Amino acid sequence: MMCQAEPLPSAYPQKFVNYKYTMGGAPGNILVPVTLFGFPAVVMFLFKKLEHRQAAATAYVAGWMFLPVAEYNIFLLHHTKTTVIAIGILLSVNFFDKERTSNFKFGVFDIPMLLWCTAPFFSSIFNDLGPYDGLSQTLYQTIQWGLPYYIGRIYFAEPEALKILATTIVLGGVIYIPFCWVEMIISPQLHRMTYGFHQHNFLQTLRDGGGFRPMVYMDHGLMTSMWMMLAIFLGSWLYYCKCLQKKIFSVRADYVLLMLVFTFIMMQSQGAIVLLIIGVMVLYFSFKLKKIVLLVILLIPPYLYIYTRVTGIWDGRNLSDFVAEKFSPTRAQSLQFRFDNETVLIVKAMEGTFFGWGGFGRSRVFNDKGKDLTVADGLWIITLGQNGIYGLMLLVFSIQLPAILFMLRFKPGEWNKIALAGPAVMAIFLALSMIDNLLNAMINPIYTLFSGALTGMALNNSLSIDDNSETTEIQQVAATALPATRFIA
Repeated sequence: MMCQAEPLPSAYPQKFVNYKYTMGGAPGNILVPVTLFGFPAVVMFLFKKLEHRQAAATAYVAGWMFLPVAEYNIFLLHHTKTTVIAIGILLSVNFFDKERTSNFKFGVFDIPMLLWCTAPFFSSIFNDLGPYDGLSQTLYQTIQWGLPYYIGRIYFAEPEALKILATTIVLGGVIYIPFCWVEMIISPQLHRMTYGFHQHNFLQTLRDGGGFRPMVYMDHGLMTSMWMMLAIFLGSWLYYCKCLQKKIFSVRADYVLLMLVFTFIMMQSQGAIVLLIIGVMVLYFSFKLKKIVLLVILLIPPYLYIYTRVTGIWDGRNLSDFVAEKFSPTRAQSLQFRFDNETVLIVKAMEGTFFGWGGFGRSRVFNDKGKDLTVADGLWIITLGQNGIYGLMLLVFSIQLPAILFMLRFKPGEWNKIALAGPAVMAIFLALSMIDNLLNAMINPIYTLFSGALTGMALNNSLSIDDNSETTEIQQVAATALPATRFIA
């Protein structure tokens, strides 16, 4: 059993992931195993003390925000913070809330996620890597994607539960504000100071013109930026729809949201800022126009991008030239570097099977001396190489399907109602996350919670979204979601 930096979620094995670093080669201090192996007990304590939906939401948000970016390989199990959060919740369900599992009914719209979780098995079998490797990678993918989806289905498939989850995420973003400012001032050091090693290449935290992009306790600064973006997106729409409490940590909610926005802007993550602007515009104008056309348009770019890149119709040069002229030559160079590496990896992927090359770096390109010549940044190209066209289709569809189900079930003109305000943001965010996956591979299990929750919510035929008693319902949901009134009032 060995502790090491957490790998890119879809890359195997660790030796092919070259962007994680430890201080002096050390695996971290004693807090790494203590927190990872002790967190399931913390989750069980939360389930004993809190309402169970609030306990599950708190476990995911707090665990993802503060647990170390590290991994223990134990037999078939990749023991990461994604793993320990899910294990803690499943154990808690078994001890405190068994009826949840008995109420779950597998449906036809759960099939894409099931197929996506099992895609690595076919990749291993068709590349003669053996059933052991197939089962190992399938187990990892199931923990990474399937368990959060399942937990979303059983705990957050109701409007009240999604309000709890949304509010908890907003609070998480607010709590991260001082941590982000510390790292913007002294550089990203909190993970090293707490757990004994940097979770990512420190050089990538440097920003053009000086300053640092904070990582705090997440895999990468881009992941932290997307987290803060999600908190702003949820908080601003809940505030607009009068679903957010008037005070957060005894401070007026509008002041807190402004501080959240200011912190997010200072993090200098232009991609996340652009996605936030697009998301807010799609949500607001869909609601005002009472049309789903904007969300439909938002779902199209991944297909266009993948098609034009795989066929070679577009090489990205004109986009990088535009970025160089209008924004930053350095960013343009980084963008074109990604495109050039994608081109090489696409050629290699197309030489593989319909199910890809499987793991062990087989989808990468090496020179005669065995040196890896390529860098895979986007989740889509990683998936195409490892799991082939089969896996890529399932990845895109499993992410987008919940958003499609939501927009078909609930009219945009109702997206400001208490029952739908949070879910509407989550549906649009899933569409945005798939766009982000074209250039990055920042897998967050909380996004997959959204998928399971929205799928279950869309399939709930007895669901009522009437707002006949708005004030009463807000108070009822708030009381259920956040019993600690000293934090939010």
